Amino acid sequence: MIDRQLTPKQIVTELDKYIIGQDKAKKSVAIAMRNRWRRQHVTSDLKDEIMPNNIIMIGPTGVGKTEIARRLANLAAAPFLKVEASKFTEVGYVGRDVESMIRDLTDLAINMVKKEKAEEVQTKAEALTEERTLDALLPPPPSMRKKGVSANALTAEQKQAQERWRRTREKLRAQLKDGLLDERQMEIEVPNDRFPIIEIFSPMGMEELGVNFQEMFSGMMPQKTKRRRVAVKDAKKIFVQQETQKLIDMEAVISDATARMENSGIIFIDELDKIAGEKSKMGPDVSREGVQRDLLPIVEGSNVMTKYGLVKSDHILFIAAGAFHISKPSDLIPEMQGRFPIRVELDSLTAGDFVRILTEPKNALIKQYIAMLETDGVEVSFTKEAIREIARIATVVNERAENIGARRLHTVMTTLLEEIMFEAPDNKKKKIRITKEMVAKSLTGIVEDEDLSRYIL
Repeated sequence: MIDRQLTPKQIVTELDKYIIGQDKAKKSVAIAMRNRWRRQHVTSDLKDEIMPNNIIMIGPTGVGKTEIARRLANLAAAPFLKVEASKFTEVGYVGRDVESMIRDLTDLAINMVKKEKAEEVQTKAEALTEERTLDALLPPPPSMRKKGVSANALTAEQKQAQERWRRTREKLRAQLKDGLLDERQMEIEVPNDRFPIIEIFSPMGMEELGVNFQEMFSGMMPQKTKRRRVAVKDAKKIFVQQETQKLIDMEAVISDATARMENSGIIFIDELDKIAGEKSKMGPDVSREGVQRDLLPIVEGSNVMTKYGLVKSDHILFIAAGAFHISKPSDLIPEMQGRFPIRVELDSLTAGDFVRILTEPKNALIKQYIAMLETDGVEVSFTKEAIREIARIATVVNERAENIGARRLHTVMTTLLEEIMFEAPDNKKKKIRITKEMVAKSLTGIVEDEDLSRYIL
């Protein structure tokens, strides 16, 4: 996980490794992320008054809006949730209500803190696991199981039995540490997590009520266990999980996670343009304006009931994105526009950008195809002219058909390398060089036939 105290320049540098261009969007997002850290270090009463400046990113599809969100999630040492605005419906109708995003973010924060606490107690959990495993492999003699029996009350035979048990246990401990017992089978008791009664509740119903029924009923009914025969290495994994759960203080986890979520949480709302548009003239508009109205209090700041208690959304940073092909940002209701004061327009991609996208990022498309074909023992290389020709064809098809941005490169590359990918396992030629002529031969005919390019590219 990246250090949360990254400066805006460092954040932009990290984003540059994966996203080409879009400097304005990167800059705005970097400042917003740094402001989260700045606010938490304000010492005066102003700390609670500083509200996040929510951002809306506007630009055609395939220019990097969602990719910025994906990479931010890796950079943010904070709870980060990406949601699709089109998935929600107005409260009272079938579908997900907008408050579920806060509940999901809380769950993410709980899991994040739980994982950190688990790492803190890992050493202790492993030590306890070792003792449990040895107890299961070699149970103590009857004389040691009785509580309150002094050493003086033991017979000579019982003392000898205890001494033999200790020596054998130490031998087993050495073998366990060396991995010599890993494949040995042993019987252990594991909790039976099946709750047939709970299965009648749909996930949506449980979410609506904000109550974890499974935990509630498991508290009322005694924990059932079942015996399983497993290898020692698998038993150790089960024991480590159980011991870790016992060592973690869930109240402290909930307290830390809630505070982290309320002060550092980030929610990325994708496809915001899908809930913008003209008011419905027939019947209720449950997935557009209704959703916007429900989003308002969440974005502005309100209390939301979760299974861990009430949480506040006042200081959560919201970053929204949308292509706005059909609708415009001004089609959002005025109150919603006011909740996103910072607007960033992302630029359409050019042929030059496509060349850079194909070669520069860590996860560049050409690098991906080279790596995949290497698994079949085929070494593929591309000339600079071939890469420029691929970029040019992608640009031409975007201009003639629907402009889908960098996603067009996927369709062009797949069509270009289709035959090579098919023949690769049986190909005796282990070195293939892709030239401009090969690209032109494979793709020019399709590009010139506009009707065909609509279906193939």
